[in-house]
Amino acid sequence: MAPPRRSRRPRTTLLILVLAAVSIITLDARGGFHVITSGVRSVASDAFTPVRSGVNAIVEPIGSFLAGSVHYGAVREQNQKLQAEIDQMKMQNAAAADQAAAMKQLTALLHLPYLANLQTVPAEVTDFGTSDFAATIDIDMGRADGVQLDMPVVGNGGLVGQVVEVSHHTATVRLITDGQSSVGVRYGPAPGSLAVLDGAGAGKPLNADLVPSNTPLTDGEVFTTSGLQGALFPPDIPVARVVASHTGATASQESVSLQPLADLAHLRYVTVVLWGPGS
Repeated sequence: MAPPRRSRRPRTTLLILVLAAVSIITLDARGGFHVITSGVRSVASDAFTPVRSGVNAIVEPIGSFLAGSVHYGAVREQNQKLQAEIDQMKMQNAAAADQAAAMKQLTALLHLPYLANLQTVPAEVTDFGTSDFAATIDIDMGRADGVQLDMPVVGNGGLVGQVVEVSHHTATVRLITDGQSSVGVRYGPAPGSLAVLDGAGAGKPLNADLVPSNTPLTDGEVFTTSGLQGALFPPDIPVARVVASHTGATASQESVSLQPLADLAHLRYVTVVLWGPGS
């Protein structure tokens, strides 16, 4: 009986493996294996890049949202703190500006040339009272300080008004814009002509009465208190300046509008002139 034939397949397989090993060694020595493996890695990378990008597109916003949520409270608190500091600085600046304006008014009241040697009492304005025709202020000086009814009150720029009510430590002043106010004035070249200025309400121009028609007046011309014997106001206190004038076709007197020289809307301090009729 003939002996069985051995299979040649294991030898063939072994030969293929040996040849493959030799080829790999040869390629590696020449750099070829690196090219092959790099190509494989490149293909794998290209295959997985879209997946990785998609995952990042989902994960990164979530991470940012979570980080923002963690820090939102701290950021908001910091913003509130900064806003509070800004508000405080604004208040300090406003207070400083207010004090500067008040100091300017006080300083001006010490150097009013039209008061000459008249006795005065400085006062602080504590309240404003205005309506359609009324215009008054309250001050913190009264009878105990020498203030009496009908005394003139002046401010930086000119005449402010007249005392109409007085108590022990306070007084009420009717402003020259009040609908019941009338001030005897003088205008034009010396000795000047006489007229009366009437109030029409807070913030409104004064009206001149008794100015003859066709009287030549210029814009900015100043009317001053007349100071006639027994007058309620000392002479030569500036009252108002002309802002408009014209004569109607059948009018017997000039229509004249004037702007008070004192800033009546922003009074902080005034001076009461110790003056009475016949002084």
